[in-house]
Amino acid sequence: MTTGAIAASTVPARSVLFAAREQMAISLGFHIVLACFGLAFPALIYVAHRRGIRGEGDPVALGLARRWSKVAAVLFAIGAVSGTVLSFEMGMLWPGLMGRYGDVIGLPFALEGIAFFLEAIFIGVYLYGWDRLPGRTHLLTLVPILVSGTVGTFCIVSVNGWMNAPTGFRLDPITGNPTNVRPIAAMFNRAALLEFAHLWLGAFMLVGFLVASVYAWGLRRGRDDAHHRLGFKIAIGFAAGAALIQPISGHLAGQRLTHQQPAKLAAMELADHTETHAPLVIGGLRIGGRVRYGLRIPGVSSFLATNHFDGKVIGLNDVPVSEQPPVNLVHITFQSMVGIGSLLAMFALWYWWIRRRGRDLLLAPRFLKAAVVAGPAAVVALELGWVTTEVGRQPWVVDRLLTVRQAVTTGHSPLYTLPAIVVLYAALSVGAVVILRSMARRWRDGAELDLPTPYGPPARVGEATTT
Repeated sequence: MTTGAIAASTVPARSVLFAAREQMAISLGFHIVLACFGLAFPALIYVAHRRGIRGEGDPVALGLARRWSKVAAVLFAIGAVSGTVLSFEMGMLWPGLMGRYGDVIGLPFALEGIAFFLEAIFIGVYLYGWDRLPGRTHLLTLVPILVSGTVGTFCIVSVNGWMNAPTGFRLDPITGNPTNVRPIAAMFNRAALLEFAHLWLGAFMLVGFLVASVYAWGLRRGRDDAHHRLGFKIAIGFAAGAALIQPISGHLAGQRLTHQQPAKLAAMELADHTETHAPLVIGGLRIGGRVRYGLRIPGVSSFLATNHFDGKVIGLNDVPVSEQPPVNLVHITFQSMVGIGSLLAMFALWYWWIRRRGRDLLLAPRFLKAAVVAGPAAVVALELGWVTTEVGRQPWVVDRLLTVRQAVTTGHSPLYTLPAIVVLYAALSVGAVVILRSMARRWRDGAELDLPTPYGPPARVGEATTT
């Protein structure tokens, strides 16, 4: 045995598990933002494009759609890289999961791959269709992008939902392996639709607020032109609508946990012991097995979990210590997400109130200041929600069936791939910022950055959808 092999064999298993967890967390945290753009951004482009070709046409709206499509192409390319990395990581980091349950969750992964390729094809058609396709035909090429993006995202979320609510199989009593696999039932598990609805609305919040914050920043710096005004109004409209509906989907998703994942709910709510009239604990930490420093509002936690103020909420005292997630982390991330989401919902109400009164949004300086902050805040809220979902399921990778320790690789590759992943995503982030800033700078100078098509058909002047 070589010296390197001896050193590798002495690496503690917990170090490998830690590296695998951190690598997966970084990959998911990076990719989920890009996935949100793939899900929601085409809808913003569709609205701008449709406005651009209706009636006598709106060159500003059409130019906005053209620019946004190029931004979407850059983000899609980066998302393709991070998504490919994730697909490899599922097998490399968690062979215990894929080896045992691959047959159960294989269908949504396969469908997501098909949806991805369809999305890529029609993004190419849409990008190269500028000045080559009639306006309405060109607009309709966005529909397959919207559909494939939605289907692909649902497929991946359904796998995560299945991890939280496993179904669609039976366990062999002798081998412990799944038998009688029903892939459709596994895909449409009890958690899938609610998780997808929550993410779908979260995607429109993130993309809408983030795009609006970019234009709000420009408006505050004196770039008060038709392009910035329209871009801001389209984006903020989507975000403000989603922000008001999101609390409903979050409430329904949370109620599912009452009976299906009580340990996760107990950690989120910092429920120390099982009780009726359970209080909502705002803030606070669990120290030495006791909840300290929190503000308690009697009965509210029971009502949120069961729709009754005297409803029973399972506490951490009825959950074995070995099956409890990191309570303080889950509680803090959950309440931070809810707090930011509530502020964004209040901001959305402010938007609709200003609009109802017929006032010009851009004449409200405080509103623009808040809009600049709302974009990054939406990103933070999404990441916090993802941490709550994933960490709250610990120590299980498949709820109450397979732990992360059983699923993680027995090799030591995560110790080497983790730093490589950090470098890769740092490079992708820097590259995205450099490219997008370069594009924005050229747009401000009047260039449209037409994509070269040396083998494509020539522009059809007279039938073109120009800017």
